[in-house]
Amino acid sequence: MRDTRESRLLLVLLVSIAFALITMDIRGGEESPLNGPREAAAAFFGPVENGVASAVDPVGNAIAAVRESGSRHDRISELERENAELRQQLGSDAHRDSRIQQLDDMLQTAGAGQYGIVGAQVIAIGATQGFSWTVTIDAGSKDGIARDMTVLNGDGLVGRVTTVGPSTATVLLANDPGFTVGTRLEGSDELGFATGRGDNALDVQLLNQAAQVKKGDRLVTFGSADDKPFVPGVPVGEVISVDRTAGDLTRTVQVRPYVAFTRLDLVGVVVDPPRENPRDAVLPPRPEDEKTSEDDTGQRAGGGDENGTEGTDEESDAGIGNRSTPGESPGGTGEDDGDGDGDGEDGTGDSTGRREQDADQDDDDPATRS
Repeated sequence: MRDTRESRLLLVLLVSIAFALITMDIRGGEESPLNGPREAAAAFFGPVENGVASAVDPVGNAIAAVRESGSRHDRISELERENAELRQQLGSDAHRDSRIQQLDDMLQTAGAGQYGIVGAQVIAIGATQGFSWTVTIDAGSKDGIARDMTVLNGDGLVGRVTTVGPSTATVLLANDPGFTVGTRLEGSDELGFATGRGDNALDVQLLNQAAQVKKGDRLVTFGSADDKPFVPGVPVGEVISVDRTAGDLTRTVQVRPYVAFTRLDLVGVVVDPPRENPRDAVLPPRPEDEKTSEDDTGQRAGGGDENGTEGTDEESDAGIGNRSTPGESPGGTGEDDGDGDGDGEDGTGDSTGRREQDADQDDDDPATRS
């Protein structure tokens, strides 16, 4: 549009009309003459504004999301970090509880056998030491560890020490094919030799071919001269199968060891052997023995609280004491009362006297004589 005189006049006219309308609207207040035109304009332009807003809002939201993406990413990273810390804390608590339980079981085993032990942790497995089933522990000569010492944990026999350094030692596990230990069968005292098979089982050759052995029988270490390399009484395992082959000089059984050799963590090295052979004292209680013990405990608790079994026994004893045999008065003691008649306080004497008195009365009774 060209800047001419007519255009300038039109601009002045429009500005004047605008000022006039504003003045009229202000002076009119709620009764402004422009309310009608304003409502008509709102009715016309309102749908148009809504349509434009619907079309523009997604774009605005996208722009806002891009603008806020940095802070959201930081918040997500913070939450992920907190989640990882919580998981690590839960894992640490579970690991700590597991190690406490392992240590408690190992101390109970050592206490039952009167073994003096040095605790250690498995820090490596035998990959760096050839093809043997071995582990490395974090205790060595500075801790009193020496070659050919027995190694155990809370479950039973782990192995024996083969190599010792200042702060570490190597332990040959009982499931190694080159491992052999003398064993004794629980109860029957049958002797044998247990050899590793490279898996979670042991082969035991019993010296007595006619030995009575069955599935479920348990074995402990027999012990060595001077308690090296094995101290006596350490639980070895439980019989899972018996070889019925006849004609051999020995009898072979398969034994499942108590120790899980693939899950070793805390172990104890026996540095002080027991003064006396613990024999079967270190073996864990059988499930049926634990059940029987619980039943006995329950019966004793029931008898003490409700006068059950014990009360019945006392009443029975009292009843037996009060019953009398024929010709005997209840409560008789059989002791002489010192009156010289020989009957004392015995119920038998009293009863005999009463019978004689009754007989005399019958003789005096005319009805009886007739």
